[in-house]
Amino acid sequence: MLQLIRPLAVIDLETTGTNLAVDRIVEIAIIKIMPDGSKIIKHKYINPEMPIPQSSSDIHGITIDKIKDAPNFRQVANELKQFLENCDLAGYNSNRFDIPLLVEEFLRIGMEFDTKGKKLIDVQRVFH
Repeated sequence: MLQLIRPLAVIDLETTGTNLAVDRIVEIAIIKIMPDGSKIIKHKYINPEMPIPQSSSDIHGITIDKIKDAPNFRQVANELKQFLENCDLAGYNSNRFDIPLLVEEFLRIGMEFDTKGKKLIDVQRVFH
C-alpha cells in the first residue's frame, strides 16, 4: 500500500489535440487515493466549445455529438478545483501534458490552479 501523507490524485485527460495553447479537455478522469487507502473517483465529459478533430476522435472515441450537452469547463471548474485541493498529482505524461493543459483551462476562464507545493508524479518519467 502507498504511504501517503496527503491525497494523491491520478489524472487522465482526453482532449481535442496536443497543443497546450489551443486544445481543450473533452474528458477528465481522476482517482483520488486518500492516505487511508480509500479511493474517490470523479469522471466528467466536458464540452470543449470547439470542434473535435477526427484524428483525436479516432484515438479516444469521443465526438462532439456525444458531448454536445455536457457542461463546459467553466461549469465544472470549481468542482474540479475543490476536488484536487490539497492533493499531490500523478499521471502518465502528466507533467508535460495533462497538468499543464489543466492549468491552461483554468487560466482561460480567469481561475488560478496553483501546483506550487504539490508533488507532481509522472509515471512516464519513473518507468522510461
